[in-house]
Amino acid sequence: MTDVLSQYSVLSLYSAMAIYAIAFVLFTFDLAGGNAKLARVAMSLTWLGFVLQLAATVMRGLAASRVPWANMYEFAMTGTAVIIGVFLLVNLKWDLRFLGSFITGLVLLLLGLAATRYYVDVVPLPPALQSYWLVIHVFVATLATGFFALGFALSLAQLLQDSREKKQSKRLAFMDRLPDADVLENYAYRLIIIGFVLWTFTLIAGAIWAEKAWGRYWGWDTKEVWTFIIWTLYAGYIHARSTRGWRGSRSAWLAMVGFAAVMFNFTVVNIFFKGLHAYSGL
Repeated sequence: MTDVLSQYSVLSLYSAMAIYAIAFVLFTFDLAGGNAKLARVAMSLTWLGFVLQLAATVMRGLAASRVPWANMYEFAMTGTAVIIGVFLLVNLKWDLRFLGSFITGLVLLLLGLAATRYYVDVVPLPPALQSYWLVIHVFVATLATGFFALGFALSLAQLLQDSREKKQSKRLAFMDRLPDADVLENYAYRLIIIGFVLWTFTLIAGAIWAEKAWGRYWGWDTKEVWTFIIWTLYAGYIHARSTRGWRGSRSAWLAMVGFAAVMFNFTVVNIFFKGLHAYSGL
């Protein structure tokens, strides 16, 4: 039964990737030509891909008889599903379909790497991960990453839009269909605030879990250090923007550096650094 569920999980994941690829193309054509019908179809396909990816994640968990985030493959599967889910839910409040190309492209890249380079068979959890804190700590961190990803995309769009507005340039004509730089910045700030609150909880929950697992709250493990670095970067972004008047390109760059640190923590730290958090499964 485990092998069957695992195989169906892989099939469902590859199906989701194929649908995301079509959605990516449609989002890109919409961005280039302003075709609202293409955008609607792309959003519908993204919802379908999300359902298939969610099914893949659930089946992986059922096959393993645990939550499906114990190695790099499962981290990527769950994390990208959360990024897509956050994108879809935020779109119910704000029209951010113009980020569709970036979000589906990022998810396709991460899933492609995970499926081809980091796939591992279902294995039991290491003893240190056999705790309810795994569910709480990792899920909240993943949810925070989803909001940070959207904040990054909006900050990048803000930088491009701000440059065009200052130079009154006609280059990158597709940017005419995006909101102005100030609106993009406000969107990014609101989403990053949510991500920061979740990341703060991640840091606290991780310390509590570390005390239960290893008998200390903090040990300067590589993963712990980078989690704190990310928290510091986003705390600096929020502080600089709200109290020192850092707006425009400076705040956008700081938000993008923060997400670069998140991705570094997920990829480089997980794969190349050894420590108590070395659960990549590789």
